Amino acid sequence: MKKLGMAVLLATVIGPVCWPASPASAHPLGDFSVNQYAGLTLRPDGVGVAAVVDVAEIPALQDKTRADADAGGTVSGAELTAYGQRECLALAGSLAVTVSGQRLEWTVPEARYELTPGTGGLSTGRLTCSLTAPAELTAPATVTVENGYRADRVGWREMTAVGDGVRVTASTLPVASLSGQLRSYPADLLSSALDVRSGSIEVSGPGAAAVPAAPPGGGPLSAGPAWLTGAQNRVEEVLGGRLDPLVVGLAFALALLLGAGHAVLPGHGKTVMAAYFAGRRGRIRDAMAIGGTVTLAHTGGVLLMGLILSTSTALAGEQVLRVLGVVSGLLVVAVGTGMLVTARRTHAHHHGHTHTHHHGHAHTHHRLNLAGIGLAGGLVPSPSALVVLLGAIGLGRAGLGFALVVAYGAGMAATLTGTGLLLSAAQHRLGHLFTGAGRLGALSGLGRRIAASAPTATAALIVVVGVGISARTLALV
Repeated sequence: MKKLGMAVLLATVIGPVCWPASPASAHPLGDFSVNQYAGLTLRPDGVGVAAVVDVAEIPALQDKTRADADAGGTVSGAELTAYGQRECLALAGSLAVTVSGQRLEWTVPEARYELTPGTGGLSTGRLTCSLTAPAELTAPATVTVENGYRADRVGWREMTAVGDGVRVTASTLPVASLSGQLRSYPADLLSSALDVRSGSIEVSGPGAAAVPAAPPGGGPLSAGPAWLTGAQNRVEEVLGGRLDPLVVGLAFALALLLGAGHAVLPGHGKTVMAAYFAGRRGRIRDAMAIGGTVTLAHTGGVLLMGLILSTSTALAGEQVLRVLGVVSGLLVVAVGTGMLVTARRTHAHHHGHTHTHHHGHAHTHHRLNLAGIGLAGGLVPSPSALVVLLGAIGLGRAGLGFALVVAYGAGMAATLTGTGLLLSAAQHRLGHLFTGAGRLGALSGLGRRIAASAPTATAALIVVVGVGISARTLALV
């Protein structure tokens, strides 16, 4: 049995290295991103725009649904062409360029929408539009541009401007694209993606012809820790490959590892758990209860999110994640507020009089608090688990996708349960240290005072953490 356990452990840890990698990798800006580039060329007789939209896997899935005009389940070349034309017209209507206060009217000589293989059996999309408009730029003028296309979606937004036969005297926009027109994102800017939605250019009349500028080197891309990225790629390979017990078993082990790794990242209630166990006598079964709730909440959240994104073409997935993030923070605030009220009442009773208390109500509150912490930890679904589920549905392997999502949740639960068990052990050890007899007995008075104030202090900390979670989520909108 020990040998079997060691084999599973080695497969989990070494598998991402030994299993050959898929050429597809996670989108560097995230699976929900819609990234945009608009390059303006100013000529004496008009303005041209080369517009590109790089669509990550999940919004591209919604684009495919919109493009499937006959609802046949597959998108033909003609449907993609028609969809590209519609989207380029929509982009032209949202890209406002003025010359000396007069808005230009665009024509769209070229429009194209392409799908390329992405992660988890899904596709990424790339919309390419060529826009032109007549304008008089042989005299001094001010050109302004504002991009309102798909303004509600998160992602990289970039603009450039160059004069071709027109002298540019001042511009808020660079000449060269940092991302090579959304083909090579600079690794050092991924955590703070460009968000340029407007610009202004001053021209003084005729000038030299444009000289193509070489885009700056962006360096290697990184979508997260290498071991997490490698494990994610292997799990996604299973969806479209041959299924045998060894491959499926390794995929489940890697899904557990991914879930555990996801829970290690900031968030998911670890700070709240620490405060809760510090303020109460946390027990092993409390940690198990939180872990089980996390698994159920995460699995349900991924399934609900997958259903919403599969049936809705207008809803932005990242907006749903933000709402869930705010709800998660409010749940934490509710738990902390309830603990704070209970702590103050207990303190008042101890100082007022002594009598027999009924503990049923307290146990109910305790169970609700545990449920709230578990929901807060698992409510926001892992995007990687969502990609696996949607990819599995698209490949006709929904059952396998569901099972892998459960494994993700179980991995998260294992991390949080382990955290709770460690906190429980640490709490009992510290409690014995500060309040026990012996040569540290002199500290017992201090220990009792700390223990008496701990429920109020930790409840207040939990409220602060919950407010911080919601505020941080809202700041991303």
